[in-house]
Amino acid sequence: MKNTTNIRRAIRYKDTGVDIDAGDRLVDRIKPMIERIRIPEAINDIGGFAGLCAVPSGFNSPILVSGTDGVGTKLEIAFVTGIHDTIGIDLVAMCINDVLTTGARPLFFLDYFATSSLNVDIAESVIRGIVEGCAQSGCMLLGGETAELPGMYSPGTYDLAGFAVGIVERSKILDGRNCCVDDVVIGVASSGLHSNGYSLVRAIVNKFVGDDLSYVIPSIGKNLATILLEPTRIYAKAVQELVLAIGCGLRAIGHITGGGIPGNLPRILSEGLGAEIDLRTFKRPLIFDWLAENGPVEESEMLRTFNVGVGLCIVVAPDVKKLALSVLAATGQEAWELGKIVSIPYNTTFEERVQFISD
Repeated sequence: MKNTTNIRRAIRYKDTGVDIDAGDRLVDRIKPMIERIRIPEAINDIGGFAGLCAVPSGFNSPILVSGTDGVGTKLEIAFVTGIHDTIGIDLVAMCINDVLTTGARPLFFLDYFATSSLNVDIAESVIRGIVEGCAQSGCMLLGGETAELPGMYSPGTYDLAGFAVGIVERSKILDGRNCCVDDVVIGVASSGLHSNGYSLVRAIVNKFVGDDLSYVIPSIGKNLATILLEPTRIYAKAVQELVLAIGCGLRAIGHITGGGIPGNLPRILSEGLGAEIDLRTFKRPLIFDWLAENGPVEESEMLRTFNVGVGLCIVVAPDVKKLALSVLAATGQEAWELGKIVSIPYNTTFEERVQFISD
């Protein structure tokens, strides 16, 4: 009887879906992008085990400020359209805008990109957006992590998380404690939906057109893909200019994200203070009207889900209102007097601390 030998091929990591070489190629593509956003305080290059950054000079008592966030189900729009070069801007924006509320200067950013099997072209496109977001923020992409997790994600999908660090002088921290009755609330325009409420958005869109994001909304003149992927606005330059121009007249900054104005503005107000917001002072972007009509979505739900056109609420002393509006205009931001700070009873529920005036 003929003897046979059972020959088995050794299994490799790549056979499980993890391609180490692809990860190395991605790092090589990223490195040239980083040079255009390098800051003087950065000490090493991307690709090491950790990023090194010096504390900037000129601070007597520097405080580090951190923030972390993701992009949520806005990612689904990128997957459906195959457009991946703006979602990274959203990732940076959601983290940096939070850090800005303290009056901090953005210093550096880290990203986490997780996928089932690394597509270098898609990953490069995403990170190109992250680099652009860092450029708009004046900070550096100091490092990150790319993880291949076979079986955890569907093919062609990925998840993102971001981590931002800023720095502020201890004596100049904005925390809302200096807000007073009759202080002015300035609204700063959003670029649209930003990165919140997309589970509701997708439910409405799917009911109306399914996956056909090429549908053009007549009242807007743009297709859904373009509207829904509009990157979140980054307010770094505007906030830094305000800090320099009006000093202690800048009382507080609220980033209007998930929860809308009633879910975010009270976060920067002390107990016993609320806000009176006049919705008649601005015209909300038409996408919000389209969503409300086609949901349909009640006004109260719109206000507690979306930013409805207000990306930041900035509280300033009355005597610096005009200067603040001038500074914001000079930095290219559309801003207006949105309301004022008012006295309210203690123990008022969170969302009831914002009173809306409308037609």
